[in-house]
This record gives sequence, structure tokens and C-alpha cells, in this order.
Amino acid sequence: MSSTPETHPRVVIVGAGIVGCSLADELTSRGWTDVTVLEQGPLPAPGGSTSHAPGLVFQTSPSKTLTAFARYTVEKFNSLQVDGVSCFNQVGGLELATTPERLADLHRKAGYAASWGVRGEIVSAARCKELWPLIDESTVLGGFHTPDDGLARAVLASRAQMARAVEKGARFLDRHTVTGIEQEDGRVTAVVTDRGTFPADHVVSAAGFWGPVIGRMAGVEVPLQPLAHQYAKTKQLPELAGAETEASKPILRFQDRDLYFREHHDRIGIGSYAHKPLPVDPFAILPYDEARANDMEMPSSFPFTEEDWAPSWDDCRDLMPALRETEIEEGFNGVFSFTPDGMPVLGESRKLRGFWLAEAVWVTHSAGVAKAVAEWMVDGRASIDLHECDLTRFEEAQRSPSYIRERGSQQFVEVYDVLHPLQPMEQPRPLRVSPFYARQQELGAHFLEGGGWERPHWYEANAPLVDALDPLPERDAWSARYWSPIAAAEAKATREKVALYDMTPLRRLEVTGPGALGFLQRMTTNNLRKKPGAVTYTLLLDETGGVRSDLTVARLAPDRFQVGANSPTDLDWLLRHAPADVHLKDITSGTCCIGVWGPLARDLIQPLTRDDFSHEGFGYFRAKETYLGHVPVTAMRLSYVGELGWELYTSADLGLRLWDTLWEAGEEHGVIAAGRSAFNSLRLEKGYRAWGVDMTDEHNPYEAGVGFAVRMDKDGFVGQEALHGLATAEPARRLTPLLLDDPASVVLGKEPVFVDGAPAGYVTSASYGYTLGRCVAYAWLPALPSGTGVHIEYFGEKVAATVADEPLFDPKMTRIRR
Repeated sequence: MSSTPETHPRVVIVGAGIVGCSLADELTSRGWTDVTVLEQGPLPAPGGSTSHAPGLVFQTSPSKTLTAFARYTVEKFNSLQVDGVSCFNQVGGLELATTPERLADLHRKAGYAASWGVRGEIVSAARCKELWPLIDESTVLGGFHTPDDGLARAVLASRAQMARAVEKGARFLDRHTVTGIEQEDGRVTAVVTDRGTFPADHVVSAAGFWGPVIGRMAGVEVPLQPLAHQYAKTKQLPELAGAETEASKPILRFQDRDLYFREHHDRIGIGSYAHKPLPVDPFAILPYDEARANDMEMPSSFPFTEEDWAPSWDDCRDLMPALRETEIEEGFNGVFSFTPDGMPVLGESRKLRGFWLAEAVWVTHSAGVAKAVAEWMVDGRASIDLHECDLTRFEEAQRSPSYIRERGSQQFVEVYDVLHPLQPMEQPRPLRVSPFYARQQELGAHFLEGGGWERPHWYEANAPLVDALDPLPERDAWSARYWSPIAAAEAKATREKVALYDMTPLRRLEVTGPGALGFLQRMTTNNLRKKPGAVTYTLLLDETGGVRSDLTVARLAPDRFQVGANSPTDLDWLLRHAPADVHLKDITSGTCCIGVWGPLARDLIQPLTRDDFSHEGFGYFRAKETYLGHVPVTAMRLSYVGELGWELYTSADLGLRLWDTLWEAGEEHGVIAAGRSAFNSLRLEKGYRAWGVDMTDEHNPYEAGVGFAVRMDKDGFVGQEALHGLATAEPARRLTPLLLDDPASVVLGKEPVFVDGAPAGYVTSASYGYTLGRCVAYAWLPALPSGTGVHIEYFGEKVAATVADEPLFDPKMTRIRR
């Protein structure tokens, strides 16, 4: 929420690049007119990344949020002019494929475009040649053409937005170097510069690659790594002689060689990601005047390294034979920002209230980010989901300088790589492991990574179980990556016997204190006023009724709760609202969890304890603190795979003993270890949502299918007012279960869904349902009756699917409650 009660809060923005100028315009347009933008360099081109950016805007991304940012940037810049010149040159975009793998990737990208509402089509090599006559189409297999992409004139757009903001009351002060951030009682109070101090209720760091420098002044970590990136311009080309416009051909990507191209009148500009990462220390980047004194054009423009360029130049001339008759006239290594996951860093610091970040933002997303941050500041939330960009999203283990440098550098390497949605980075690993890691390795676990955790997806020890399965449909090469038929065997064993699942990476919070119950009642949607031993599924909403997260809350004592949450952002949200008589602690790292699920789960566990684990003695959604063998555990009768079972929690030091105790007891019952691949299949068969994938704060509980977790008759909770009337209203859209018609078809997520031949929504989660013998896909779609036929586009092919009733498996819940 907005942190101050003032009608006209004082805002100081640090940095007058494209983000700072866009933000000043967006804030003043919303009535926050007391805005000061401070810049250490000269305006309008102060020497940061904006000053040298080549301006290519390709809107389509696997991230729905990044695509929304880019779409707004195109829309806004298209509407702006300076001296009669548009701030956006909508020449379109063209991405080339010279390998079958890249062509398949472009088909997938065309699917993203259809899912997120961007115009685009796959075109032939001949059409690529028409759009870019200089290319040698003999090696081109096809392309992806996006007619609404183009070139952002970043400095011009900065000027235009600066003028609009000034007209509404903002001021821009160049040649002001920030030297400090003043604060009092945990709130920002002023920005100190070499030319005076500026009082502030809000300070926004939009300093680009200087973000970590400003952040350190405020005591706030800014997890970004600046890297240098090569850009060069050719000499004049006869083929472009007499060009009347700056550019008329689409911006061009040759991603198979990590290259992009754009016209500069009768020259061609070329950018390369093919060279080794060139990390830059943000604390060593020179101020504008010092950079000029050291023969640098600007602080963001480093000397061109010829040795890094040579291989790329050969690739350029292979693609465009006309370049063989010319040379590079000028070049530089331009600095810009990368984060460990490639996403921007946005939001207000809880440690220093009123201090905001709008960092690691490229020109492509600049206006969209500024709009979202302005909404967040003024209205308390953005109109689109920002969880992928939230500054609190990183785990503590992901914030070390070495991690940020290593992962940021790898993001540079992978900018144009064909990446599978499950593909993990290789380093630094392993970073976080559960206490069962040694046993998992012995069982041949295939690990992927999430949140720094090593997560088993299947176990090679279960390979012999595959022989007992009915033959599985053959998978295409893409869906077969990071997958094994062993997952089907593990799912079957869970349905028929019993399996151990490592649930340690799931976040656990402890909430204690005399005000704990009242606090959690106010923050969540369900009724938690139950006797100790109760477990409740509930939601965190924002003030507009959007689903911020879903939680599982166990009341272990009158004033002690254990909360199963999703991300560090959940803890941050709760801490922002917690009163003095409530204590919150993240206990994830000091604890561990094993899910014991399957029809034989009770047979495995009951002999290990004197407590009654019968259905009558230990009901569904109940918790007990007990001992299993020598190990103290908190047992919760929950199941996210649709089978009888328990989540068993203990301290990390006893985790290995717990695993061994369960394993030994389970051998007579055929116990196996099972991984995340089987887990995902089983949870989708039951229709269990994954927050951040299936639902976000863009969705309300009723359209997301979790309205059962809302108790509108309880005393006020966050978001309650916004939900009035929604429970009985027919939602315009729904999170909809689909079953693919062909048992051999598979989709993976984010594919567009077509209704009556037109794109109508997109897939969120998908997995093969081994119990059902069909692929299950959940999708956001207009409200459709069960039995409606739709099509999902997978690599350019339309795959038939049918709207189904949920839950797809065991609708009467008899298997869980037995």
C-alpha cells in the first residue's frame, strides 16, 4: 500500500534515464505532482544505458508480465512525439531460424504471442528475404514476424515524458550526484546530493546499473549485475544508399548466432551476445564527467574489444553477404543490468519504508514498468501481477554477491538460448539440500532446482517399475526433456501403495504471540478460530480481492501457528502488517518435511507411534505433535496428491533419521521415493492449484476455483469488501480443467487455447495424468460448459481438448478420507 497519508507526497526519483522519466510521467498523471528527478549527468542523455540503447523492442516473452510491460511501452511510445518525430518506429520484428531447434522455438514463441495478445506469425524463408533483402535465405528455415514491434527512440521518449511531467509540476535536476539517503524510524526522509538535500516521503531508485550504489546508501540490497554488451555499426552500405528514414526494415534477430541487427539510415547496427560475459563492478563505473575525461563517450560506453567481436563478424557476413564488402566503422561495449533470474527488481523495501526500486529494466519494458510501479505507489497495487519482479522474491541464499554475479552472467549467456521451461542453471549447485540428500543420491535422484533447492524429479532406483506399466505414448523430443517414464511408475506406486515425497523446499513460517490468531484471521480468508490441532487451507488477498498467495495454517497451540506458504514475498507481506504482539519467523531452513502418501500410508506410520493414526483418531486436515520412533514430528493429515497420507515435519538435524525410520518401516509395504514429476501429475488430477502459476493477484478466488476457502461471514479480512457479490455471480472467466482428446498428446504450459478458432486464453499448468491416461491442462478461459471442445496450439499444431468437470480423479474424496 501507499506508505504515507499525504495527499501530495514528496517523491524523489534517482535517475533520469528512460525508467525515471517514464515514472515521473506516470506518477504526475495520477496526481502525485511533487516529483523531483535527480540525475548526476547532463540531460537529456545523462550517460546511462538509455543513452546508448539501440532501442529494439520485441514484445513477446515467455513471461506474461514482461510481455504486458512491452505492450504498454509500444502503445505509449507510439503516442509520443518530439518536434514531430515519433518516439517509436514501428517497423516490426523478425526472428530467423537456421536450425530445426530454433524453428521449433519460434513456433513456441508464436504460441506465447497468441497467449499474451501480440500479433505475430511464422513465415517462410522467402518471406524473410522479402522483409530483409540483405540476408542469404539459403540457410534460413523460416522466421517469426511481429508487425507491431520496432525501435524505441529512448532518448526522445525520455524527453517527451520529461516534458509531460514538468508540465504537471515535476522538476528534473541534472548534475546532482546522490551521496546519501537519510532515514528516521525505518522511513526514508531525504536524498542528499552534492548540491543540496531533498526531503522525500518516497524515494525511487531508477539508477540502472548504479542501482546497487544507491541501494547501499539506503541499506537495501539491489540484486543486479551490470555486464558489458558489444554493439557496432558498419560503414555505409551501397545497398542502403539514399535511405530516407532511420529504419524501414524490421528489427532482426539471428539468435542461432546470438546476434541482432537494425538499420541506422545507410549503415547497419549489430549487437552481439556471443562473447564471454563481461561483468562490471557498479561501484567502479565512473561518473559522467570523469568518464569523458578518460576518453569515454559516456559512463555506460566501454571500449570496444575487437578480440570478442571477430567470431560474430564472421557470422554476420555469412548471414548478409553484403557485409563482406565493408568493415565496422565504430563500436562500443555498452553496460546494462542483469539479475539472477533475468527479471526486473521492483517494489518498496520493508526495511526502509518509502524506498522503492525500479531496477534492472530494459528499454523494452520501461514504460510498462513505470506504469506498474506508479500504480503500486499511488493505488497500493499494480493492475498486473508482479510477483516475478518483486524485490523480495529472492531467497537469502540467492543474494550473495557471488551468486548475483554468477547467475547474472549466465543470464547474459542465455539471452538467446533455446531454454526448456524446466531447464535449471548448472551453477552454483548444489546450494540448498534437504537432510535426505544423501539418500536421494543413493536412489539415483534426478535433481532439478528451484529457489536454490535441489529437488528430486524422479529416481532411477524406480526404473524397474516401468516394466509393469502399460505402454506409455511416445513423447516428442521437447516434452521428453527433463522427463522420464519413471514418473509414471512413481505416480502408480503412490496410487496403489505408498511413497515418500521430499517436501522440504515448501516454505514454513511460525506465527506466535498473543495476537497471532487475530492477526491471521484479519490477513486470511478462511476461519482459523478453531481448536488447536486444526489445519485450514486459506488465502492471502490484496485489497482488491486478488489472490496474493494460498496458505495452509496449522493451529498447534492457542498462540502458535505453523503456516505453509509459497515464497519470501509471503513472509514480507505478513511482516508489513504484523502488530507488535505477533512474532513471525521463517523456519524452513531449520526444519524438513516428508510427505507419506498412498493407500498404505497408515500401515507404514501407525506401527511407529503410540498415537492413534486411524481416520477416527486423526481426521483429515488435523495436526498432531507426536513421535515416530525416536523422532519428534509434527504430523499433518494433508494430501496434495489425492491419496491417504500425512506431511511429517521435524527439525533438520533429525531429518535423516526420520527418512531412515520411514524407509525401514515401509519396505514390507513396497515403499518408494517419488519425485516432483509424479507429484505434479497427481496434484493436477485432483485439481489442486499452484499459486504463481495457476492463479495470482490478477484473479479472485471464485474464478480461480478456490472460493471454498473464503468465509464471507467472518469478521473483516483484507480484500473482503472487494469480494461482495462475487460468490453468487457468474464469473466471466474461469481456471478451467481440460483433458486432451488424444492420449498421445502432451502440452507443457503457456500455450494458447482456441475457442471457435480464435485465441481465448492460455494454459497455466499441464502434466500427463497417468491415472487418467490423458494429459491434464488447466487454462484461463471464458466460462465454458463441461464438454465444450477447444484446441491448444502446441508447436504450431492444434491439439483437441475438452472442458472437463473437476476434480478429474476421485471426485467424492473417498481415497483421502479413509
